[in-house]
Amino acid sequence: MKNIKLFIAVLFSFAFLSAQNSNRVFKSAVKQGLDLKVEVNDGYYIIKPYSSNIIETTFVPKGEYLKAQSHAVVAKPYNSYFEMTDRGNDVVLKTKGLYVAITKSPFQISYYYKDKFIVSEKEGYVKNDSLETINFNLTKDEFLYGGGARALGMNRRGNRLQLYNRAHYGYETHSELMNYTMPIVVSSKQYMLHFDNAPIGFLDLDSKGDNSLKYETISGRKTYQVIVGDSWLDMMDVYTDLTGKQPMLPRWALGNFSSRFGYHSQQEVEETIAKFNDEKIPVDAIILDLYWFGKELKGTMGNLEVFRDSFPDFEGMVKRLNDKGVKTITITEPFILTTSKKWYEAVDKKILAKDSVGNPAKYDFYFGNTGLIDIYNPDGEKWFWNIYKDLANKGVAGIWGDLGEPEVHPDWVQHKTGSANEVHNIYGHDWARLIFEGYERDFPNTRPFILMRAGYSGSQRYGMIPWSGDVNRTWGGLQSQPEIALQMGIQGLAYMHSDLGGFAGANLDDELYVRWLQYGVFNPIYRPHAQEDVPSEPIFRSEKAKALAKQAIELRYKLLPYNYNLVYENNQFGKPLMRPLFFEESDNADLFNYSKTYLWGNDILVSPVLEAEITEQDVYFPKDNVWFDFYTDDKIKGGQTKTVKLNESSIPTYIRAGAFIPNVNVVQTTEKYDETVYKVDYYHDASVLTSNREIYSDDGKSAKAIIDKNFEILNFEMNTKGSVLEFKITDKTGKNFSSKSRTIYLTIHGLDKKPKRITVGRHTAFDWSDTLKTARIPIERTSGETSVITIKLKK
Repeated sequence: MKNIKLFIAVLFSFAFLSAQNSNRVFKSAVKQGLDLKVEVNDGYYIIKPYSSNIIETTFVPKGEYLKAQSHAVVAKPYNSYFEMTDRGNDVVLKTKGLYVAITKSPFQISYYYKDKFIVSEKEGYVKNDSLETINFNLTKDEFLYGGGARALGMNRRGNRLQLYNRAHYGYETHSELMNYTMPIVVSSKQYMLHFDNAPIGFLDLDSKGDNSLKYETISGRKTYQVIVGDSWLDMMDVYTDLTGKQPMLPRWALGNFSSRFGYHSQQEVEETIAKFNDEKIPVDAIILDLYWFGKELKGTMGNLEVFRDSFPDFEGMVKRLNDKGVKTITITEPFILTTSKKWYEAVDKKILAKDSVGNPAKYDFYFGNTGLIDIYNPDGEKWFWNIYKDLANKGVAGIWGDLGEPEVHPDWVQHKTGSANEVHNIYGHDWARLIFEGYERDFPNTRPFILMRAGYSGSQRYGMIPWSGDVNRTWGGLQSQPEIALQMGIQGLAYMHSDLGGFAGANLDDELYVRWLQYGVFNPIYRPHAQEDVPSEPIFRSEKAKALAKQAIELRYKLLPYNYNLVYENNQFGKPLMRPLFFEESDNADLFNYSKTYLWGNDILVSPVLEAEITEQDVYFPKDNVWFDFYTDDKIKGGQTKTVKLNESSIPTYIRAGAFIPNVNVVQTTEKYDETVYKVDYYHDASVLTSNREIYSDDGKSAKAIIDKNFEILNFEMNTKGSVLEFKITDKTGKNFSSKSRTIYLTIHGLDKKPKRITVGRHTAFDWSDTLKTARIPIERTSGETSVITIKLKK
């Protein structure tokens, strides 16, 4: 009781010191089912707990009605008891974690998590002449992230960010507005604010320096969710429970892509893949830009059917590529030009967005005079999906949705559900939705591949794979990429990646190209892509660049089982694949604005080379860990910044002590992926007494492998008992998983001396490398077995 009184007193004192809108007068607070309704003089609030980690607050001004539809949220509200207490001067809504305190006079709404203050409204909801706003208090020491994809430095505090998806061609180290904006703010105090409203607006992250955060919009819902967690990863799990988890990608999507703007003919496509095979450079997919439906750059967008002059046997080409293990991905755009083959069909079927008097909206942009498919019209959605269905029936394995901001979207354009400005930021989101739902309906056992550059909060649940737009082919362009990818991962879009090598400009710089591709090894998607004046494919670069790029691509393929496990972890727990270092050290303010080194999954530390002609760079190593140099096995103690020497053949890469890193032999395509021979590297250090890792696997393609219980999770465990290391390998399999026999080669790194003895069951065979100081142990096992490996160390 004493703690409760103290808690209420703290609420009261904080509210008094930072009271919000002085004209807002509390009237009543009533529990209504799963909600708390708070009436004030100018409207009412609906406060809705979704869980003990999520609370949603909506303000409904007088004269307006409650708008319940959310484009982002898929979770259902908390269906259990929450406590409401009226204590005189305030009302407290309490879950097992989050608290909301509504101070009556002066009126104030504040949020706490486990008795720790999180955030409070400042002025709350206010309507100005042109914008409706919701204002919050900030503490002086908060770092702020979010707002979608930007190049501003990790800490975005001090900026007023426009919420309007817009392409930025040729950007480098600074871009205030890009293709993918989101109404999300993430604080270094480990909470999120998600403003659950689609129309365009702004996020003002304390641009005036008055310790305030303001969401501004032209219209719509006055709704936000406060999201918290016990750790950064826990908060990601909570947020992606709210807005939806990303479906599993097919395994082939982790392979190398052949892509450029663009391949002009069937012959060029097949010759390109043949050259990859001749050079023995792995490749899993080829992406066809707009020449698959037209010979010219301009005037043909919207044809959306195979241009037979250049692709006379498109279906045969796709089949031949598939037979080689190479998937075909085709570009589509939502624009139908008035000069395209489908213009009159689109007008006749009334599937285009309208002007103010109901005619098809027409306007000019780079590619010609155009209309825009109204995907909010059920007829438009159905028409567009049939294009994709036809491509899938031709064997096409993936969809590229380009220009989906939409790139040009005049505010006078009208859609079935609202104006351009009301749907602009969710157009890409709903475009991904119609493709994803179409696959669920018509190809239910296929994992779709949906590559798009614009969307909204929660687009990850539709399988969207975003990329960072038309980045300049310069060192400045590369330098902004880690920040963009890390920021988007924090906001739920874990597959943000870049056009490896850079897109825009005729800059032939082999060092830049190689460093970008080496960074790409530790990116969610490995996709070199560029304007064709300088080739993006390694097979067309200099011999030296090609050889170095091949090494990078082969490493990508060796790490397939580790990377595929990251896909699983993201699907199940919302974990980003790329993670900022403050995830490791949430109390280290020096890391809150740091993106030059990051974690790839839990156990691989990566420091991309972002400058030309440098021979060394500084790397920070997270504390309370020992880190192994991936290439030399040298150990580095964490909690320090070290200057490391650079090699042209790789970027600085380190493995956490205690990690089990699975890898496989290099294959030409993932169709040849073989888990019957499995390599696992364990990184031993005396500071790690116990360790445990799980590695997920399935067939790499079934959409419902987990639901259908057709999967395997291998568990690797190490326990130290004096001078003995005991390893156990067990597994958990779904009931429909076919058990398999495999040979696992367990390699132990970090040993000072050759072990005195290693036993696997009754066997004692192992290979010792005196040069590398590693022990390699073959283990024959079948699913369901427990394999025990005992290593007796020499003292």
